[in-house]
Amino acid sequence: MSDSHEKQLADRVAFISGGSSGINLGIAKLFASRGAKVMVFGRDDRKARNAAASLVEETGGIVIPGNADVRDPAAVATLFAKSAMAIGKPNIVIAGAAGNFVAPATGISPNGFKTVVDIDLLGTFNIFRAAYDLGLAPGASLIAITAPQGAQPLPFQAHVCAAKAGINMLVKCLALEWGQAGIRVNAISPGPIEGTEGVERMAPTAETKQGWIERTALRRFGTPADIGEMAAFISSPAGAYVTGTILDCDGGMKLGDASGDLLTVPARG
Repeated sequence: MSDSHEKQLADRVAFISGGSSGINLGIAKLFASRGAKVMVFGRDDRKARNAAASLVEETGGIVIPGNADVRDPAAVATLFAKSAMAIGKPNIVIAGAAGNFVAPATGISPNGFKTVVDIDLLGTFNIFRAAYDLGLAPGASLIAITAPQGAQPLPFQAHVCAAKAGINMLVKCLALEWGQAGIRVNAISPGPIEGTEGVERMAPTAETKQGWIERTALRRFGTPADIGEMAAFISSPAGAYVTGTILDCDGGMKLGDASGDLLTVPARG
């Protein structure tokens, strides 16, 4: 890796919700390794502190923890103000907190449905609004972590489909409203990412996981680093003209089932 690549995000400050585990922890690790100052936060203060400490040890970067429930706008706003005083105003904000469980619509209580919508959709709005209210400078990049369920209906995922579809439309609306201030708003839609709670819930057996892999064009699960690279691209000068976009990072899974024999590429030679 070249020195310029290592310092790709040296002038960036990133606030990352859900940053203590999974995809968002992977984004935080990549950002910190490339020079960004990072604040990771979530509801569990201990997990956030442990994540921040591990990232400092692994990357040698500046990483601080935070504690806030994304459903509480006042708590998010307070945390952002304190963190901005500590490491500077963010120019990258990742809204990645999410909730999920597998259940038929008749098995989802109103409170269960509301909880997922509140964490995913309302939480994304609260994070972006708190960031905007800090007075973001032109060039700021706001990124929501959505999911294929935002565009593809799935059984046993009515609550998640509704929440993620809302995030997708929220991103587009905010991009329209805040573009004149030089603020870009996008979303990343990851496919199955190895080692995450989402994959463990949706594909709990080795057989199910292998089935997913065989139906994916690139024939592998993604990694948190794959999503981190996408987030870095959107937040870099290379993504300076990208806004209001839902970027799929799913190995081609959204294209359709790639497991059929007729789709096998013949060997060369």
